[in-house]
Amino acid sequence: MVIRQALIAKFLTKDIENYGLLKLTTKGLEFLENPTSFMLAEDHDYADTTDEENAFGARTAAVDDELFSILRDLRKKLSKQRDVPPFVIFQDPSLEDMAIQYPITIDELQNISGVGAGKAQRYGEEFIDIIKKYVEEKEIIRPLDMVVKSVVNKSGIKVYIIQSIDMKRALEDIAEAKGLEMPELISEIEAIVNSGTRINLDYYIDKAIDEERQHDIYSYFREEAESDSLEDAINELGNEFEEEEIRLVRIKFLSEMGN
Repeated sequence: MVIRQALIAKFLTKDIENYGLLKLTTKGLEFLENPTSFMLAEDHDYADTTDEENAFGARTAAVDDELFSILRDLRKKLSKQRDVPPFVIFQDPSLEDMAIQYPITIDELQNISGVGAGKAQRYGEEFIDIIKKYVEEKEIIRPLDMVVKSVVNKSGIKVYIIQSIDMKRALEDIAEAKGLEMPELISEIEAIVNSGTRINLDYYIDKAIDEERQHDIYSYFREEAESDSLEDAINELGNEFEEEEIRLVRIKFLSEMGN
């Protein structure tokens, strides 16, 4: 409740390019120095919510369940038409954010968590059309109608990573240049790909991972996986593959199939 109102009051901002991280704004800092009272909308009683629903990273009660179901059905239809797994188009957290924010333009959609400009342009038209009709039919007042939309620029580190990969620099060198551990760098690349930017890591993967091992991991995500879950992939592929191998090939798969 407090966080939602702080976002509307612009005391906090949501960094879309960095996993939806909440950041304190200059206005928020000023409020801490000179706090004043303001009205809060009374929150719902979620006492009956299950532990599973309250788990970190799980859906929140703010999600419009009816719209979320509609969006999942649309994603399923498009995935069959394009012959790709549903999660390649949009992942569940992105659909959930759509069912909270109700984006009705491509510009609004590309600021949804995990979407970005690439995926918004590629897959977004049908999603915003169906959301717009839903909003009109239900006469919904959207959070975006109450907040002046700010365009989040890509951080310097992401631009650096994209440019370095275009120049085919070794990932170890990129990580060292930015003071990152290898898993942290891979997480940054995953965020870039999940936002819709196509990344070609073939130059690195072909040297680091045997072709047959690449094929086995890629085939798992293409033919067997029900989601892009790393944990599920590790459980399914057993001890034959390193986590880093799975993550790199998953990046390759999502970039090629989705972007």
